[in-house]
Amino acid sequence: MNTVTFGISIKMDQLSYYEYGYFWYFYQDGSIEFEAKLTGIVLTLADTPGKPHPSATELEPGLWAPYHQHILCARLDLDIDGDANGANNTVVEVDSFAHELGPKNIYGGAYEISETILKRELDAKRVVDPFKSRFWKIINPNRKNHMQHPVGYKLVPGHTTYPLALPESTIGKRAGFMYQHLWVTKNETKERYPAGDYPFQHTGGAGLPQWTQANREIENTDVVLWHVFGTNHIPRAEDWPVMPVERTGFHLKPSGFFARSPAIDVAPAAKPCH
Repeated sequence: MNTVTFGISIKMDQLSYYEYGYFWYFYQDGSIEFEAKLTGIVLTLADTPGKPHPSATELEPGLWAPYHQHILCARLDLDIDGDANGANNTVVEVDSFAHELGPKNIYGGAYEISETILKRELDAKRVVDPFKSRFWKIINPNRKNHMQHPVGYKLVPGHTTYPLALPESTIGKRAGFMYQHLWVTKNETKERYPAGDYPFQHTGGAGLPQWTQANREIENTDVVLWHVFGTNHIPRAEDWPVMPVERTGFHLKPSGFFARSPAIDVAPAAKPCH
């Protein structure tokens, strides 16, 4: 029986009076969605009404809300088709591409995929690429499906952003994990938080940037995926006094894990009794 187990921890900063809601959706087709909903009261500052502020929105005369970003990191301890002792997994980056018009693309409408195995930690520092429809597939090379391909799940990024804080800034140094959307590390129980255990007490480089310098092998072993995602918030007048929900998240979808869609194998509804 195929199984997928995972653990997740979400690490983020709190800004003003924001509230975060975490929602998990488990669908009948075997896919899993994580959604973070952000709401609350935006951070504001006071200044002369009408004064130009290139990095803030004037919500009311003299009341300004600075532009800001919410960067989240999910620590995904996946064990694809494993047991109580875990599983050895491999992470594959999948890109879509089209050949130029010619023998490999006669009518110009065909495209292919390229699969790259991420073999070491420094190879696995990756960013999203919507132009290539990039996703990452986590496979168990030791377990095969009915077509003799490795069973797996794929990580599909959702709405996200990229840090606009400069790497040499204080936050850029202390939260260096922000500058990659994906990290893959060898599973170590002591490595829990992407910015290190004490992000406000180190001068920079702790956490994922430091751990991955060891460049450990991550092919066919017990690995952890760290998915960085978030949203860029340019406050609107409609965000005051309490902002509506902003959403961000990701999907985990079966990829060769099942022989066919598990969503169609649903028991019929019981007939009502009269």
